[in-house]
Amino acid sequence: MTWVPGVDAGHPYGVHNLPYGAVSTGDGASRLVVRIGDVALDLARACERLLPELAPLVSEPVLNPLLAEPATTWRRLRVALRSWLTDESVRPVVEPLLAPIGRTHLPFSLGDYVDFYASEHHASAIGRIFRPNSPPLPENWKHLPIGYHGRSGTVVVSGTPIARPHGQRRVGDGVEVGPSLRLDIEAEVGFVLGAGTRLGEPVALADAAEHVFGVCLVNDWSARDLQAWEYVPLGPFLGKSFATSVSPWVVPLDAFHNARTPPPPRNVPLASYLDDAALPPWGLDIALEVELNGTVVSRPPFPAMYWTAAQMLAHMTVNGASIRPGDLFASGTVSGPEPDQAGSLMELSHAGVTSSFLEDGDEVVIRGRVPAAPGRPELALGEVTGVVVAEPRLQ
Repeated sequence: MTWVPGVDAGHPYGVHNLPYGAVSTGDGASRLVVRIGDVALDLARACERLLPELAPLVSEPVLNPLLAEPATTWRRLRVALRSWLTDESVRPVVEPLLAPIGRTHLPFSLGDYVDFYASEHHASAIGRIFRPNSPPLPENWKHLPIGYHGRSGTVVVSGTPIARPHGQRRVGDGVEVGPSLRLDIEAEVGFVLGAGTRLGEPVALADAAEHVFGVCLVNDWSARDLQAWEYVPLGPFLGKSFATSVSPWVVPLDAFHNARTPPPPRNVPLASYLDDAALPPWGLDIALEVELNGTVVSRPPFPAMYWTAAQMLAHMTVNGASIRPGDLFASGTVSGPEPDQAGSLMELSHAGVTSSFLEDGDEVVIRGRVPAAPGRPELALGEVTGVVVAEPRLQ
């Protein structure tokens, strides 16, 4: 139990969680914090008083210096934080450093961004829509986690308005340039990386936890009409690169130690670097919720994902590609087998759950949590929000 007032043992932001974020303080400056309940602990000032050797790693408004350290350092800090927030003897030092949560910012400086396509349910549904006369899954889909490199410069923190993208789209037998008329969402789970690697050094499945710092929520907005026209043969470009929203809280990977789930059965043999049969499970028991203009329209289940985060990281680096502190990769749209478990409006509208794509002024909220279970309190991942706005564009 923590001594922090109002935070009981079952609180979704209890000491079993302790996500990292960056918030504006009273003087307008941004500082790193750790959330406990509905308040935030000033991380730099706490370390200066109680763990001074780690204070330089958290004195900037981004996590990158901490991310660059080995995972043993991340775990050392987490153990210390849990101790400070449960030990009454240090309460007089720590309690004055707690404050209401202010304006949130992206808590890490982004390096590379990679988006995957790891849900069989989503990939099959999109394949049937985009390629009705072909098999829904590409031939390679069950052999490797398909992904693409996104644009890190347009990754924004939750709450940032999303300007409707413009580009080329097919209209009848012609092509027009204009605003996307089929603006969509993608409810995803993101993974923040640290402990970088050298060029030519792949990350093995068994070593994934030494590089995955934490978990966040992602809405990888999609302009489906731009995407459908441009994506052959090289894949997503303008239809995906205009905006990606990320939740402001990064939940440490260690917070999920009792929320691991086995992935779905695989019916295609895996290459050795992706074969996780003999390793602890890397699925995560995360339940998502998609809300459109105040109405919940979908509840995608993350345990249904065919490919795990460890497999995505292993495949992302098997060719020798290096990773850097602050790199982000996302799962791709999370969808389940039921019509109301889809993580995109394209699937939901095709199934009759919703009626259209996004209009100007629409607000999308994606929430995530690990549900409570015997011996396990609920774990909150927060939410990622965005409102669509119209913005003039040259044509």
